[in-house]
Amino acid sequence: MPRPISSVEKAKDFKGSLKMLLKRLKEHRVVIAISLFFACLATVLSIVGPLVLNEMMKILFSETGIVFSEVTRYGIIIVCMYIVSAVLGYFQGFLMSKVSVGVSQKLRSEISVKINKLPLKYFDKHSYGDVLSRVTNDVDTVGNTLERTLSSLVTSSIMIVGIPIAMFTMSWQLTLLSLLQIPLALIVVVLVVKFNQKYFIKQQKLLGDVDGYIEENFSAHNVVKAINGEEKAQQTFDKINDSLKVASRKAQFFSGLMMPVVNFTSNIIYVLICLVGAFIAIDTNNKEFLATIITFLTFSKLFNQPLSQIGSISGTLQSTMAAAERVFEFLNEEEQIDESNKTLTIENVKGKVEFRHVNFGYSPDKQIIYDFNFIANPGEKIAIVGQTGAGKTTMVNLLMRFYDVTDGEILIDDIPINCMNRSYVRSLFGMVLQDTWLFEGTIKENLRFGKPNATDEEIVKACKMANVDHFIRTEPNGYDNMLSEESSISAGQKQLLTIARAMVQNAPMLILDEATSSVDTRTEILIQTAMDRLTKGRTSFVIAHRLSTIKNSDKIIVMKDGNIVEVGNHEDLLKKGGVYKELYTSQFESGEVF
Repeated sequence: MPRPISSVEKAKDFKGSLKMLLKRLKEHRVVIAISLFFACLATVLSIVGPLVLNEMMKILFSETGIVFSEVTRYGIIIVCMYIVSAVLGYFQGFLMSKVSVGVSQKLRSEISVKINKLPLKYFDKHSYGDVLSRVTNDVDTVGNTLERTLSSLVTSSIMIVGIPIAMFTMSWQLTLLSLLQIPLALIVVVLVVKFNQKYFIKQQKLLGDVDGYIEENFSAHNVVKAINGEEKAQQTFDKINDSLKVASRKAQFFSGLMMPVVNFTSNIIYVLICLVGAFIAIDTNNKEFLATIITFLTFSKLFNQPLSQIGSISGTLQSTMAAAERVFEFLNEEEQIDESNKTLTIENVKGKVEFRHVNFGYSPDKQIIYDFNFIANPGEKIAIVGQTGAGKTTMVNLLMRFYDVTDGEILIDDIPINCMNRSYVRSLFGMVLQDTWLFEGTIKENLRFGKPNATDEEIVKACKMANVDHFIRTEPNGYDNMLSEESSISAGQKQLLTIARAMVQNAPMLILDEATSSVDTRTEILIQTAMDRLTKGRTSFVIAHRLSTIKNSDKIIVMKDGNIVEVGNHEDLLKKGGVYKELYTSQFESGEVF
């Protein structure tokens, strides 16, 4: 469960994240260069505009009289300049949108590929909601910044340099007066950026916590309601949400200080320009200088724009780098070892599986499996039983190479599985899990998931063997009927579909996590019959919950605290009067064997 963060977290590698982001912009450098060129031209035109306006105003204040033809000419020039500037601004924005969409798409693709390369232990420590937040919130933040901020940063820089140069050509006194606001603005920006980054880091982290908690609770919403846990769930959510509110408020409060300070400074300079300019005009008895004052006032307001933008951009960049850091932190996570060079396969899989002195722990200080030794001969049905935490699921995870053993080895047909590509090892097993998994799509698409080239005939045959063909044909569109979250199919029907999917896959070995506890007796019989057909002739490992369903197993492994304590068939284990008989008797007395 995501937990609220009580302490402020600092950026781990601001510069490193920035370098990685710039690296991903390289492939778009031509489009970015064109976009920035358009932005520069538009900015230059916006700076030159007031200068042309100044010349027109001088004519209006001229003591020799107004030449309307000249005023009209300058007016047309100004209008044309602003039209061109607007067109360039539009195309610049369009190109940067293209870049931002491309970078966002690339980052999402990288995350998607990364997810498939991460070991399961990563997801044991991180919620799915946190990963989802990195794909959505964090990538969107990066994309939006690229679209809105990169060109603004360039244009603001040009304006901060270009406007003083333009003003200096008219009056060095008023120019120096206008430049007084730059040092103060820069001091405010530097202080806020330095102080505020930690709050943006915390804000992005808490967004992931909120997403994680929502995902966790909605995926188990029926459980929350069943145990009347709504109030507690709401309290926990409110706690995380309040932490997010506090972090966001602090981040926005301090970044919001920049605009008012810059505007206040600009307004003071605005008044001073009027006063000083008026004194200069009176002292020099120069009426045309009034035009210069008007132009300076225009430049003063125009100069306020890049200073304000830089203040706003600095806050945006902080949020963006916090988001980018989370994205690249995920992309830099340790991956499973690349095994593309492992090409060893088994020519004719018989299905012999051997565990030799297997030891395993999810962490160095927490060992779960101790010196596990066992041989499953080809075609045998092996049941694994034991109390919760005995290590049943762990054995299956090791067999499928979801985790690799700490010590010892697992062999298939006398070949160690770590000598084979893990994808190939997993292709040798069909799996039917307790948690039925079906994706949104047609029934036929779901059944083909493990074998994309399966024919319609193979699918129908598998469904008949799984006792699910009749149900499918009663659906409105039969095998082409769409499955979704709104589909009203029962748990038993879902289970039969997963069994049919395993039959279509037709793998030489099977792993079954028995799942009949939540279905009615008739459906349980159908599922059990389908499972018996599925396991026939295949080496099968069954994680058994109801011991009555594994009476016909060739071997039953009884596990306790990561060790094998008993091995044998149903009758032999009952005669021993050990752990198995104790488990079986407890279920019999509770009525679970029936």
